[in-house]
Amino acid sequence: MVLPASRNMILYALLPYLAASEVQSAETWCWSVAHRIPRQTTSEESGYFSLVAGQDGKLYIGTAKYQENAYLVEFTPASGRMKIVVDVNQVTGSRARDFASQSKIHTRNQVGRSGKIYFGSKQGYPRKKEARDVYPGGYPMVYDPRTGKTRSYPIPIPHQGIISITPDESRNIAYLSTCNDERPVESTHFMILNLQDGSYRDLMDCRHMYAFIVIDDRGRAYHPVLGGKIARYDPARQQLELLTQQVDGSPLTAGSLLAAPQSHPINWEISPDRKTLYAVAMNDNALYRYDLTGNDQQLSATRIAPLVSKASKTDCRALCVSPTGTVWAGVAATLPSQPQQLRILSYRPGDRVPRDHGPMAISNPKYTVFQDRQGKPLPHHHGVHRPQPKGPLVPRYVVMAICAPSDERVYATTLYPFTLHEFRDLRSAPTSP
Repeated sequence: MVLPASRNMILYALLPYLAASEVQSAETWCWSVAHRIPRQTTSEESGYFSLVAGQDGKLYIGTAKYQENAYLVEFTPASGRMKIVVDVNQVTGSRARDFASQSKIHTRNQVGRSGKIYFGSKQGYPRKKEARDVYPGGYPMVYDPRTGKTRSYPIPIPHQGIISITPDESRNIAYLSTCNDERPVESTHFMILNLQDGSYRDLMDCRHMYAFIVIDDRGRAYHPVLGGKIARYDPARQQLELLTQQVDGSPLTAGSLLAAPQSHPINWEISPDRKTLYAVAMNDNALYRYDLTGNDQQLSATRIAPLVSKASKTDCRALCVSPTGTVWAGVAATLPSQPQQLRILSYRPGDRVPRDHGPMAISNPKYTVFQDRQGKPLPHHHGVHRPQPKGPLVPRYVVMAICAPSDERVYATTLYPFTLHEFRDLRSAPTSP
C-alpha cells in the first residue's frame, strides 16, 4: 500500500508517540516512509543505481525484469503514486527474451537542462549455455516528461550494454560508457553520442567496471580507466587526455581501490558548480574530494575518512550531491558486535568527517504485502527483517541508489522487495550514538 503524502506527514508526527513495543528510541533510527515500486516492473525485486529527481519534482527510477524487459517508473511525491512512463521493449521495438533481452536500466539517470531524463538499457545474466554474443547491445534513451515521448538511439557497441550516460545539451551531445560485463576485466567504451543525428565517436576502451561520467564547469568529461588513471575529454580542443591521480599529495598506493588491477566499483558525483568531484570506492570506508579546476595532467584528491566510524566493513553503492552541495550516501556498515546495518550519511564542504544519521528503519511496515493468502513468504521479499522481535522493520542488504532533490527530502532504494525510501528533514534529525 502506498501512503499519500498527507498520511506520511501524520506518520512522521506520531513517531515519538508510537508504542515502545513497535519501535526503539527515535534517536537510534533514521526513519523512512517506504514506497513499493510496482511489482510488475521487476522479476526478482531488484534494481540498480537508476534514480534521479526531475525538474518537475518527480523521481525517475529504472527497473530490472530479467530475461524480459526493463521500465522507467515515475514517482510523484505529493501523491505517493508511481506509474510506468517508459517500456523499453515498446520504445526500442525489441521482442527478444532470455539473455538477448533488454533486462535492466542500470545507468544512473541524468537530467539535462531541458528537463529530459537520460538513461540506457543493459544486459542481464546469461543462463547456463547461453552465449554472451546473443545480446544485441544496449540502447541510450531520452524521456521528455513534458511530452511523454521517448527517443531511443542506435546500439553504440554490439553486444555491450549502457552503464552510464551524461548529457551536455549545450553542445547537443551526451557522453556514455558501455559494458560487456565480462570478468575479471571488462570492456567499457567511453563514447560521444550526437543527440541530433544519433552518430557516435568512440574515444577509448577504458576497461573499468561500473563507470560514471561527470562533466565539469568547462564542459570537460571524465571517465575512470583501469589501473587508476582518469580519461578527460575536452570538447573545446577535441582532445582526450589521460590524467594521473594523487591523494593527500601522494601517488596512489598499490593497494588503493582507486587503482585496483581488475578495477573496483567507484561511485562518482559532481558538485552543483561542477568544480568538485566526489568519489567513493565501494568497499573503502572513505570519501574522496577532487579539485577539477586545474589544467595539468594530474587530479588531486583529499581523503575524508571514515565514512562510518568504527566500521570494520563498508559497502557504498549510493552517492549523490544535493543542489545545496551536500553529499549524501547510503552505506551498508558492519560495526563491532553488531550485524550489518544500512545507514544514511551526509557531508558538507568544510566538515571534518561525514555525519551519520543512523541505521535505516521503516516507519510504515505494512507498505506492501510480504506473504501470500496462505501465509507463505512471497518470492524475493527477503530483503527486510526485524533483527529484534519488538524492533522496527529494517532493510537487510545494501542501499542501491540515493537521490537528494533538497536537504529536506532524500530518497534511497533497497532490494527484495524493490523499495523507494523517503526521508524527511534529515538536517535536523538526531544522529545515532
